[in-house]
Amino acid sequence: MTLHIASILGSWGATSPTYFPSPADLDYANRWLLDLQRTSAGRIAGYVAVNPNFQKHALEQIDHYLGEGMVGVKLAASRRADDRLLDPVCRAAADHHVPILHHVWQHRGRDRPGQEASDAVELVALAERHPDTNFILAHIAGGGDWLHSLRAVRGVGNVHVDLSGSGVDGGMLEACLEAVGVGRLVWGADITLDTGLAKLRHLEHLLSAEDMARIRWQNAAALFGLPPATETAS
Repeated sequence: MTLHIASILGSWGATSPTYFPSPADLDYANRWLLDLQRTSAGRIAGYVAVNPNFQKHALEQIDHYLGEGMVGVKLAASRRADDRLLDPVCRAAADHHVPILHHVWQHRGRDRPGQEASDAVELVALAERHPDTNFILAHIAGGGDWLHSLRAVRGVGNVHVDLSGSGVDGGMLEACLEAVGVGRLVWGADITLDTGLAKLRHLEHLLSAEDMARIRWQNAAALFGLPPATETAS
């Protein structure tokens, strides 16, 4: 792993809710991550985490931190993905030519306290409104009905599937390949690096070295506008 693309969700619940972080917590977290990026000698790059409910602040954060070298925008669960309140954030990401990583539940069967959890159907509605913005669905292996997500994103070319999460269900990787192909899969680890590496080992039995390179880093390099020689993990 030569480059880690990271995000920090405010104070992680210490001084504002994890999935509804305050502007002050977001500014602190984004500033801390930018400092880490600057001192990492090219090993770490950051997503700008924003809460779209604070729209003016979110757009200011995007303009400032992307201007300082961050490489993407992170949306967690402060607002449902199909809400029109997200439209200005999506336009800003398109203007800066960076992707939006959006956290989803793989088929939200119920509301969850403390968050406006989205699923892939809602993310697809947003992506179809913003065809010039690239979206990363995070995380297909995060638990739940991943077939529901894959059915939703199959024909939506600006939604890319993040393979991270602790799930290692049999048939999941094969279903990802069938639904979106090699070109829309992005390797990632989220919290559990061991299961992320295990997915790569399994994919090596299914794909050529050229296709493995696309999933390991080339697809991500293209999404984030990184030099093609940079091996990347998201």
